[in-house]
Parts: sequence; structure tokens; C-alpha cells
Amino acid sequence: MATMDPLMTPLGQMLLEEITPVVMLLSTPSVEKASLKNGLSFLQTLTPFCSFNNIDVPVRTASDQPYRLHKFKLRLFYASDVRRPDLQVAKEQLKQVITEAGEKEFSESGSDLPEINHELSSSSEYQNTPSLFRFLNKELVRVASFSDHEAFDHPVICLLAVSSKDEQPINKFVDFFNTNKLPSLLNDGSMDPKISKHYLLVHDNQDGPADSASKILTEMRNTFGTSDCSLLCINSSLDAPIKHQDNPWASYITDASPTPSQDLGCFLNIDDINEIKDLLQNLSSKHIIPNMEQKIRILNQQVSATRKGFKNQIKNLWWRKGKEDGADSLNGPTYNFNSIESQIRLLGDYAFMLRDYELALSNYRLISTDYKIDKAWKRYAGVQEMMGLTYFILDQSRKEAEYCMENAFNTYLKLGSLGQLNATRCGLWWIEMLKARDQYKEAATVYFRICGEDILHSAVMLEQASYCYLLSRPSMLRKYGFHLVLSGEQYKKCDQIKHAIRTYRSALSVFRGTSWSYINDHVHFHIGQWYAFLGMYDVAVKHMTEILACSHQSKTTQELFLGDFLQIVEKTGRTFEVTKLQLPVINISTLRVIFEDNRTFASSSATLLKSVKHLITKDFTWLVGTMDHANTREGLWHSLEEEMLPSFSAAKTNWLELQSKLILKKHSQNVCVAGEAVKVTIEFRNPLQISIPISNVTLVCKCSSSTEVRSNENESSMEKNNDVDHFMVSEVNFLIGGGETTMIELSVTPREEGTLEILGVRWKLSGTIVGFYNFELDHPKKNIIKRRKTKPLPNEKFKFVVIKSIPKLQGSIHPLPEKAYAGDLRQLVLELRNPSVFPVKNLKMKISHPRFVIIGKQEYMNSDFPGCLRKKTDSLQSDKDANSNIMSDTVFLFPEGTSVQGETPFLWPLWFRAAVPGDISLYMSIYYEMGDVSSVIKYRTLRLHYNVQVLPSLDVSFQISPFRLRLEEFLVRLDVVNKTSSESFRVCQLSSVGHQWEISLVQAPDTIFPSQSLMAGQAISCFFTLKKSRSFSTLENDMPTMPVRSDVRLVPQSSDDLVYDINSTPLINFHHYERLQQEVSFEGDLNTVDFVLISRPFKSNDNPGFSNPSFVMSHHACHFSTASTGPISWLVDGPQIFHHDFSASFCEISMKMHIHNSSGATAFVRIDTFNSAGNVGHMNSVNVVQSATTDSQAGWHDITPVNEHKVTSNAVETQPGKALSLESASSYIWSGSSSTNLHIDAMSSAEIPLQISVFSPGTFDLSNYVLNWKLPSNGQGDSDETRQHSGKCQGYKYYLTVLQST
Repeated sequence: MATMDPLMTPLGQMLLEEITPVVMLLSTPSVEKASLKNGLSFLQTLTPFCSFNNIDVPVRTASDQPYRLHKFKLRLFYASDVRRPDLQVAKEQLKQVITEAGEKEFSESGSDLPEINHELSSSSEYQNTPSLFRFLNKELVRVASFSDHEAFDHPVICLLAVSSKDEQPINKFVDFFNTNKLPSLLNDGSMDPKISKHYLLVHDNQDGPADSASKILTEMRNTFGTSDCSLLCINSSLDAPIKHQDNPWASYITDASPTPSQDLGCFLNIDDINEIKDLLQNLSSKHIIPNMEQKIRILNQQVSATRKGFKNQIKNLWWRKGKEDGADSLNGPTYNFNSIESQIRLLGDYAFMLRDYELALSNYRLISTDYKIDKAWKRYAGVQEMMGLTYFILDQSRKEAEYCMENAFNTYLKLGSLGQLNATRCGLWWIEMLKARDQYKEAATVYFRICGEDILHSAVMLEQASYCYLLSRPSMLRKYGFHLVLSGEQYKKCDQIKHAIRTYRSALSVFRGTSWSYINDHVHFHIGQWYAFLGMYDVAVKHMTEILACSHQSKTTQELFLGDFLQIVEKTGRTFEVTKLQLPVINISTLRVIFEDNRTFASSSATLLKSVKHLITKDFTWLVGTMDHANTREGLWHSLEEEMLPSFSAAKTNWLELQSKLILKKHSQNVCVAGEAVKVTIEFRNPLQISIPISNVTLVCKCSSSTEVRSNENESSMEKNNDVDHFMVSEVNFLIGGGETTMIELSVTPREEGTLEILGVRWKLSGTIVGFYNFELDHPKKNIIKRRKTKPLPNEKFKFVVIKSIPKLQGSIHPLPEKAYAGDLRQLVLELRNPSVFPVKNLKMKISHPRFVIIGKQEYMNSDFPGCLRKKTDSLQSDKDANSNIMSDTVFLFPEGTSVQGETPFLWPLWFRAAVPGDISLYMSIYYEMGDVSSVIKYRTLRLHYNVQVLPSLDVSFQISPFRLRLEEFLVRLDVVNKTSSESFRVCQLSSVGHQWEISLVQAPDTIFPSQSLMAGQAISCFFTLKKSRSFSTLENDMPTMPVRSDVRLVPQSSDDLVYDINSTPLINFHHYERLQQEVSFEGDLNTVDFVLISRPFKSNDNPGFSNPSFVMSHHACHFSTASTGPISWLVDGPQIFHHDFSASFCEISMKMHIHNSSGATAFVRIDTFNSAGNVGHMNSVNVVQSATTDSQAGWHDITPVNEHKVTSNAVETQPGKALSLESASSYIWSGSSSTNLHIDAMSSAEIPLQISVFSPGTFDLSNYVLNWKLPSNGQGDSDETRQHSGKCQGYKYYLTVLQST
């Protein structure tokens, strides 16, 4: 900050105005009478001209170096006002000043909250703080004047004014010196009564010419001296009163005057004003200043002679020795005006007023020690105060200046009430000193210290302290707001309501938008109460509404706030209308606008909503949702309906663009149909702990037709929102409990073509106040780039183009259960109605989950269920029909010519199966076109949505194991667990899907289910045999030529139980989707089998939620592989017992090995045989894999070819280093080829011959062979990288007994 001249600071200017020479005025009643013609007293007439800004007077005080004064000011006081101030009168005067300032500030303040200016600086402080402060601080300084311990308030001259009309004017001048008329301070010795006098003769020109006055002036000069007498002529305007444009007296009139400010001085012309100026300037330059100079020089000589110098200082200390040990007294010793101490203080004050600050400071230092030793604490504090001010003006030592001011302030406070006024003045000067140095934080502390016990005084000081915190760098906003609240509380205690409101409103600028909810509530609540006290109920209600949603407050406080609010409203005698009333709280993020254009919806239980959701980012996003599933997106419906809707040239467009291209190219608003309701759902929340009644909740709408514009904009109207000609709105009343949340659905139904706009919602709280919430949002304007489309504004989403009534399909599906067990199979009916007289045509339909719902054929409409699932005798024909019914996920087209019109319902069969447990949402969309070609909307879609809860029923699992002694035959284990807690099921049938497998029971049905049912929680296992059909062959059309037994009944034969045809509709259709859902990773595996288990509830279901009992339940298990040991399977076929006469020769036995390739590629197979190492058929030491499934040994290995040779006794491999004994000779050998290679085509079998030679009777294990196989890497089964492509398998155990024949 740049260094500023101390005299140019606010404190310097204040000192130049307040510490100046005092002129005591004595006037006769005639003088006052002449002045009152101008609406002014004689003192007020002279006062504006006591400041001299362009004076040029040379001054020489104690030094020989003169200096010049360019500015000077006098203070005029009547002799009656030269006295010690009365503390009580001063308080009343200040209270009056504060009250008047409050009235003025309150009338000038607007309803808007003041904004905080963070750019304030010390230079702009007085332009941004209340003007009350400047005026009040001056008054606080002036009420401490004329104290007996200071000399700058001592009159330096006495101006005696006598009128020319007075009798014997000379005697009047003499009478003024009567001691009874002089101030008490001059009579009791506090001030020097021998002051200079100037004699003024005042002549009123309206009384006649000034000739007589000139004679009196001559007599006065002869009596009192020529230089001390003057003549002043006033009221020279004889013709008419003068209106001064820039009235010099207007700013000096502080009391209420009946005379308008422009009429002040109305008889004083320019000559009179110039004469007054000359009089006062001559008085200053020729009398006051010279007299003060002379006085300073005389006093300085006396002080130098008696107190300065080493000898005089020692003498003074010796004379005052012992006074320090005396008792303290508040008043201290008394000093008359002629004491050396008073003379030194007078010298210092005169030097200060004549701006010889070095001389003033030296004398203040000299007398300060004397007062301290004498324990004259008030005088000591006064000297310290002046020392601090002098240090500040000299700008020598800031530390010394602040020390002196703090020392003076603390000393004044010790004096109690005797020093209160002086402490306040000292504190104000100290504060201005700190402000001049940008020490605002320290200045605020001083304000707090000078508050005192007076409440009003404390309020003013606290408010000024708050602005110091605001002006500090950085700004201390919390302290600023806190001290404003403290100040407002103090103002309220002394009934200064308008000041309290002003400070609280300023505090709101700090707390607004913060999380300081408690202090914010406190401020708003009290402002509302105070405005109501003043009768300003509109503003009171505005503030009280800010605290209604005080969820953080206690229940008692909430009742207090709401009760006071309702009382204020009741006092007004009318119903208030408040925009954005906070009670109840409207959750705008839950806002849903529900309307139907070309998208229509089924019943309310399944309705999907096209929603407008207001996000936190102040943007709008179109969503689709249900009351239970609000997050369901429009994209789900769009993907479902995409194939049904008419195609456009653009490849991909969003939904809104799609509609704009098709139905309403000329309009950017939404479209609704006359007679169809537009609904709005919105959440109301009660943040309080107490219940509140809400009534008359309606939408605020604006509707216009093609002929006239009718609106019900309820922002300024209390009329009901209901226009029977153009639209109709619903109305809701409810009581919302403490902390509760209620979702309210409101609707508006347009009756004719035109436009409709939803503006907001309105409601009535407790029957007394109407609340509004506008849905429209204000957005900043954006620059629009040419040739670029801009998004519509959010409030456009609430505008609708109303078109004429068009057909609307009504649809439902029955009897669709709300709850079902997994596997439940039902026949449903789709029912469509069209109440319009216009037909709809070209119907299409698509379902989101064909695994749960499929579309049937019309011929099944009147079929008996479940009788229609009975297996027909001609199985081949049923299979052919079933294959044709398996459809993809494409659109279903209703038969050509289908039309829906009138009250006659259109029915179509559907099939439902609860595929898996869980909460399932089913979405179905029906497309239809308008029969009325003149309609703007050419097509519509009917959307149906249902929720089904699927409960667990039977858990079905299968295990397949191959037979070792038979090719393509397997043992199947079925495990069934009843997962329900109370339901029993009857397991009816197990079927394999297709015609290549035959299935049969291993045990009788009675042994599997003795009780004919599977109880809750019960588990059971049973076994079946599964084999490839031997009679199975195919033709070109892949249809079987002979029926195959693929069904097994699991209950005893009875007429009540049917044999269900799993290859018929809808079982085969649902099985198709189950295969897609249960698809495994081994897609190329052709050795799979699918099973379908048919069951039904054992008894009728009486549980709640099950509207209709189920008749059939199907459980599908797909993709069970039979190739559990690899793609190659084999079987050794030969005799088990053989008789031979070994006495004749050895025995040769021939066998066959059947090998089957179950893979989808040609397999290379090699069989290697090894000779036995003993008569018990022990294997030699060749290392082979035990199973193709052994991970560590599976795969293709290179094997050295074994040369064919005759079997001899040494053909067996032996361990190195050991001799082969006779007992170890082999009892048999493989006499055929030791290694056989062959290629087997996909899904084919082959036979190879085997032969062994047996040399002695016995039982032999013929498993000493190894089968190696390999598939091509690029084969059909190569879709999975983890699948094996080669392997080595150890031979199966095969025992052959050879007996000696007799």
C-alpha cells in the first residue's frame, strides 16, 4: 500500500475538524431574532463559514522558523454549551440519532438482500458502510468535549454579538461579563476566564439603513478598541426570499426543522454571505491565530524556565517525591488553570491546533510523567491519548502510537463511568489509526472492547466491528456474519427493530448458500417475526417460508416455526401464494411425465412411463420406467420394436428423431391425443417430524385451441385449475406424516386439438397458503451456430401438441399368474379391444423373452389343455408339425386381414412357461396401423409389461455312464429334488428329445415312487438305460421311418395320466429356446442327448398368489454328452470259455474288435498288442495310459513300430540283467499283427480281427493292448481349443477261460 499523508486519512481529517480552536458566542435576543428570519440561529448562520480551505497565514510558535497554515477551522459554541456533558442527556441524544438513522436506512433499503462486495478497500470503506457510522462516531467524539483535563476545548476567544436595535448596546457588551452568564468552567478555575474578546454589532437591514449602526460602531471602537470591534449587516434581501441552490446551511442542520432546507438563509443575499466570510476569516487570521501564537511563546518561555533543564527536572522529581506511594483516587488531584501542569497541557494543545506537532509532543511527554506520579489518571490518559495522535500525524513510530492509545484506553476504562465517554472517543480514534494502516482485524477487537454496558452502544460497535472483519484481507466472512447477528440481537433488546432487520438481512448475504443451517434458520425466523411486528406481512411470510423445511431442527422447534408462520399468515386475513414453497419438499428428480403418442400402454399395473427426469446437472433426459422399475430405459422398448416399425432412409436414429420424421415434422413439441390423459407423477416429502395437511394438489397448465386461448396460470390466481371446455385436471388431498414420502399422480386431459403446456404444480398448505413449483428452468443463452441443430430447451419437454382422437388398442393377457413354480406350463389368451369406431389393421407382435412366452396358432384357441399335448399314434406327423412351429426371435405377423374394431374382443393363444426361478419382467409390444388414413399418427404400438415371480420347484440332474461290454449303450442316473417348502409333485414322464435314442427303466415305477409323489424337500434317484436306436435310419428329409420309444412313464398306467408328446407344440418350441439358453462350449459334440421331465402338482394349489392351479410342468436338461471317455469307443467280441485238447496242439482262438468314432471328423486309430509275461496274463513293463481322460498321460505319442515275428519262447521282453526262467514263459501270445492302423470316418464303426495262441489251459486277461487315436486339428470339433485331439487308452479287462477237452 502506498504511503499516505496521515492528515489525509479519515483520522487526520477528523482531527482537523474536532481538535480546533473554540470560539465562545454570546448574543442578545435581538440578534437571534434577526437570524431566525432565515430559519437559523445566529450560531448556525456563522457555522458553515468557519472552515477555511484556502487561507494563507504565516505562523511562528516557539521556534524561529515560521510555517504557513493553508487550512483552518473554528468551532463555534454558545456560552451555555461550554460545559461538561451530561452522560444521560448524551445517551438520549445518541439514541435519537440512531433511531432517525434507522428510519432513513430502512426506508432506503430494498427487499433484495445486500450483496457482499469483496473488492472493498480502505478508500471505499465509507462508501460501502452505513452512513450512520460516520455521523454517530462524530457525535460520540463530541459528547466527550469540554472535559476539565483537556485544553483544546477551552475557548480561545469570545465573540460578543449585540443588535443595533438593542438599547444601550455598549452596556449590553459590559453585561456579558457578568460571571453569572459565563460558563461554569470559566468560573470554577478549570479554564482561564481572561480570554480575548471581539465585539460584533449585528444590523438587520430590514429594520432600516445602517447609519445608526455606524454611529454605534464608532462608539464601540472608542470604548473597546478599534481592532476588536466589527459590524455585520444581514437580511439584505428586501424584495423577496432567496432560494439558494447549493444551500451552505443544509448539511449543518441536524435537528428536525419546520423550515425546508432550500428556505434556510432566505433573506441573506450574496453580499451578506461574503460579509460573514470576511468577518470570520479576519477573526481567524488577525485575532485567533496571532493570539494563540503569542500564548504559545509565553507559555513556552515559562515552561522552559521552570521545568526544562537538568536542574529543573531534579527539582520537580524531588518535589513530587512520595506522591507515588499515596492512595489511588478516581478524580486525582485538582489542577487550576494557572498551575504549571495545566499550563504545559495548554501549551501542548495550542501547539497541536496550530500544527506544531513536535512542540506539542515534547510538552505531552513532559507532563505525562507528572500526571502519572500524581496519579491523576484521567489527565494522564488524556495526555497519552494526545501523544498517540501526535505520533500518528508525525508518522514516526507506529509502535509508540499504538502503545500510547492502548495505555490511554485502558486508563480511561479503569475510571469507570467517569472515563466512559473519553474511553469511547479514544477507542474510535485508535480504531481509525488501525484502519489507516489496514489493520482491520485489530480494529474489530477494539470495537468489541468499547462496547460497554449500554446495549444500544454495544449494538453499534458490534456492527462496525463486523465490517472490519469484512474489510480485512482475506475477508473473514464468518466473523462478519456472526458479529452482525450479535449486533442485531442488541438492537432488538433496545427496540431498534429496523436496525435489527438491517443487520440480520446483511448477515443473510453470508449464510445464504452455505451449510450453516441453524444460524440461517435463526436469522430468517427473527427477520420474519420483526417484519410481522412492523406489519409488513408479505416480507415476513417470504422469510418464514425459508425455514419451513427445517428437517435438522428438533420437533419442538419445527412446531414453533410452523405455528408462528401460520399465525403471521392468519393475521393478514388472506391466502398467500408462494413460489417454490419448501413444505412439503418436491423431489424434482422423481418427476415423470406420462403421456401416449404413437406409443400406448396397457393397464396401470403394467404401464411403462415415458419420463422426464430432472437431473442434478440441470439437464433433462428422456427415460422410460414403471412405478416399480423407474430405471427401465426407452432403449429396451426401442430394441424390441425396431423390427416392427416402418424403415427410414437413415440407418440408425434415436427415438425422438424417429418420431419427428414420421408423425410431426412441423412441430418440435411432444404429441398427445385429445381425450387421453397426460399424467405426472412426483414425489412429495415431509422433512418435518410433524404431520402436515396438503390439499388441492393440482397441475398448473396452459391450454390453447385453434379458436381462442384459455389459460389457468395459477401464479396469480386462486381459481381452480379446471376448464371443462378445453381440459380437465385431477385434484388430490392427503395428510403426510412426519418424515414420510408420498408419490402423487396428477393428470390433465385435453378435450380438443391445440397446444397444452404443463407449467408446474400447486398445492395448499394447512388451508392458508398456496405453494407453486414451476417446472420451467432458466438456462443461459447460447450462441447458435448456423446450420447446426440445437437441442430443445428443457421446458419444451412440458409442451404438447394435442391432436384429434385416434384409435387406441386396449390389451391384456389372461390368465397370466403373478406367481408360478419353475417349469409351469400354461395356455394364455391375448385379448385386444378397440373402443374406437375406426378399425386398426396390419397387427404385428414381438415378445422380449420367448423362453417364457411364445405365440401360438389360431387353431389352438379352443383346444383342450393339457389334452392337446397327448402323444398321437402317428408320431412322425406330430414331429413334422412340431418342426414347423419352431420359430426364431423375429416379428410375429397376425394373419392378413386381421382387424380390431368395436367392442368385440380379438383373442389369440399364447403359451407360457416359467423357465427359471426369479423375478421375471415380460415385455410385449403390438404394432398396429390406423384405419383412418387422415390421422396424423399413422401407427401406434401397444406395450404390455408383466412381472411374474417364479419359485423353485424340482431340481433335475443327470449322470451318464457308458456300458463297457456294449457299444452305444449307457446307464443314466436321474436325481430329482423337491426345492419347495410345502408343495408335492407327481413326476409323470421322462423323455429323450429326438429319434436316435431309446430309453427304458431299470426298475419298476412302483419302486421309484411308492407314494406316487415327491414330497416337499424330498430327493429321489432312479436309473435308466439309454442306447442308440438300432432301427433308426434317415431319409433325405431327415424324418425317421419308424417310431422310437423315447418316453418312459414314471407312474403306474392309469387313464388319468397322459403320455405327453414332447415333440409337439409348445413343448418342442420351449425346448428349442432351452437348448439355446443351456448351450455348452463343446458345440461340435454330436454325442449329446436332451431330456424332458414332465411333472404336475400332486394336489390343487391353495397358496396365495397362485390364481389358477398348474396342470403340466416341464423340466428341460440339454446337451448331456455320452462321449465321456473320449470320441473313440471299442468292444472286444469273442468267446468267454473255450475247450481245447492241448495234447494234440496249442489252441488258436479268433476274436473281433469293434471300434466306433463318435466325433464329427475322421479319426486315425492304431492298436498295439503286447505278449503276456505269465500264465495269469500279467502285463509286461510297457507304460500305457489307463484312461483317455488322464490329463498327465493323454495325447498322441510316437511309438516305435513292432516287427511281426513268430511267437517263440524268448519273444517276451525281460528285465535287463535277469535270466528268464521256465515258470515265466508266456501261456499265450497274440498271434496276429502286433500293430494295426486304420482310419474311421465320422460317426462310423469298424471291425478288426484279433487272434491269440494259447499253450496251456487257464484263465487269461486279454487287456495287454493299447489303443492310440488322433483327430485332425482342423476338424469339425476344433471349435474349442481345450478339447483333446489325441489320446492313448489301455485295453479293457477281458477274461478268457480255456479248458482241457476230454
